[in-house]
This record gives sequence, C-alpha cells and structure tokens, in this order.
Amino acid sequence: MATWTDDRVATLTKLWADGLSASQIAGELGEVTRNAVIGKVHRLGLSGRVKSGNSTPRAKRNTTRSSTYTKNNKANSRASGGSRTNIVSIARPQSVPDVVAPEPLKISLLELTDSTCKWPIGDPATKDFYFCGHKGKDDCPYCEYHALLAYQPQAERRARRSNASR
Repeated sequence: MATWTDDRVATLTKLWADGLSASQIAGELGEVTRNAVIGKVHRLGLSGRVKSGNSTPRAKRNTTRSSTYTKNNKANSRASGGSRTNIVSIARPQSVPDVVAPEPLKISLLELTDSTCKWPIGDPATKDFYFCGHKGKDDCPYCEYHALLAYQPQAERRARRSNASR
C-alpha cells in the first residue's frame, strides 16, 4: 500500500484540478486504487468539478430483467392504509448444465459447518427456513450446484449485459 507523500498529494491535487477521473489519477499515481483517490480527495476537501455542457449525455441503461416477482411491502401498506405491491426485478441465472439439483438436507443455522453448503432456502422470517447442507465444493461456501448458481463466469455476464443493451 502506497503512502500519501507530499509529492503524491500535490500530483493528485493537480490531476484532480485538470479534470482527470479518480480511476485515471489512480493509474497515474500507481499503487493506489480509485477508491483511495476518492477518499483522499474528500479528506483534502477538494472541490467537486463542474460538468461541462459540451459532453454528450449517456444513453439510458436498459433495466429490463428476465423475470420479475411481486412483494408486499407491509410498512408502506400500513402507512398508506391500503395494500401496496412493489415489483422487484431480479436477474435469473442461465440454466446450470450437467449438474443435478440436490435434495436439500434442510439443516438449521446452528448445524452449519465449514464444509456444508450455506445456500439459504425459504424465508428467514418463517419456521420453514433452512440451508442446503450438502458437502461444500473445495473452499467454497456452497455445494457444486449452488456454486454454479452463485458464481457466473465473467465472460457470460459481459455477453448477457451486451445482449441486454441492444
């Protein structure tokens, strides 16, 4: 981890005033992250930069997901005196190839160990909530099936993101 010497702070201040982004400044300084640059800018109290009027506006991001479900919002229902339903969008993973979904062993939180699958099943507010409980895959907190659901290769995520924006 690099320390913030007077020279590095001076360089940061100059580059910030020149309008470089935090990522660009981190690249120039080396051995420092974008978030470290942002934190130092805030601690130094450097002024925010005014956006120039000649920049082109960004295209609006497509937020459509492959599936939606509705969820009652009890707090809003009580406050408004009626029944209010929120629609929440979630991305569904692609089908998991060549791995059969295991029948959950239905273990409780107290029964979890370092080697059991910690995939939650059900609503934690009910008595019917439990965890998968099968043997975890390597150093992963999930069994083979749930690991495939939880961790998606980066290339697949990028491909889906580019297809969704078209």
